[in-house]
Amino acid sequence: MTYRVRADAASIEARAQAIAVEQSVEMPLAAIDDPSVLEDIVGQVEAIHDLGANTFAVRIGLAVATVGTDAGQLLNMLFGNTSLHEDVVLVDVDIPAPLRLAFGGPRHGIAGLRHRLALHGRAFTGSALKPQGLPVDRLGRLAEQFARGGLDIIKDDHGLADQHYSPFADRIRACAAGVARAARATGHPTRYVPSLTGNLDQLRTHAALAREEGLDCVMVAPMIAGFPAVQALVRGFPDIAFIAHPSLGGLRICPDLLIGKLFRLIGADAVIFPSHGGRFGYSQATCRSLASRAREVGDGLRPALPVPAGGMTVARTSEILDFYGPDTMLLIGGNLLLAQDRITDEAAAFARAVADHRFTRG
Repeated sequence: MTYRVRADAASIEARAQAIAVEQSVEMPLAAIDDPSVLEDIVGQVEAIHDLGANTFAVRIGLAVATVGTDAGQLLNMLFGNTSLHEDVVLVDVDIPAPLRLAFGGPRHGIAGLRHRLALHGRAFTGSALKPQGLPVDRLGRLAEQFARGGLDIIKDDHGLADQHYSPFADRIRACAAGVARAARATGHPTRYVPSLTGNLDQLRTHAALAREEGLDCVMVAPMIAGFPAVQALVRGFPDIAFIAHPSLGGLRICPDLLIGKLFRLIGADAVIFPSHGGRFGYSQATCRSLASRAREVGDGLRPALPVPAGGMTVARTSEILDFYGPDTMLLIGGNLLLAQDRITDEAAAFARAVADHRFTRG
């Protein structure tokens, strides 16, 4: 893995060695009397590159055996104790092929999502049910309004959980029914995507309820639910596609690595992230890298669908599509909700803008 470390030239070698030890055995090497641990387990400093301004790229090799096939342990070995040091950022990691295949990546990916939506040759469209605090009947009507506009994905806002004003079971029944009515009217197989929350038992219960309602796509926030819980859900519900939400993803792990690469590794079929030009501060370079990592091919895993979001507007549809390309879902929430009683019309205009777009770049 590669870390970006703030240090001066005189101390960087010692700092790099300290990270290698911390991320592997976290104890004085002089206290280890097992030769195999010293040879096979202790992290190794492989390279140090001066990036200027007292910042260095430090590459460290760790033993794959320390990870096993546990997604939580992977995150722990990559950035467990070292995340407690404010001068270190996790930038990248090279996942060996056996470990990639053991984790498995997306079960469905871009191709599977396109098949479910009978959608080919254009980008995906989506919106979110907001604000939290609305009763289930209002959310159900809102879902139907969006779906009648021909959008592909209608998802819960990530703030919707199992609150008293919107119990999960009641909400998904109302929203699934509303979207189903719209789909029958339009002929377009719009998907309603509920947000799964809670502990692992609750997550499994919610996923099972979604399946009982005929839903085949759900959303989960890996940094809230936990990597092992997401891993268990993906393995336990192979027929369901998982969309990963980036909440709590603003840690000192580069977002293109965390959201684009690691979320995909543990099974996300689509990854939501804050796009440049919205209400968050990701740069164009970060967004481009994140989308590329999500859609990576040739590593034995299915590509995941990038979902730029976070303050996107209908007026920027062409710009966003040209930046990301057709294997993308545009997720526009608040800007459509401003239409209020004209939501269906605005959703339809958004869907037409995506369908009619002619790309100026690949």
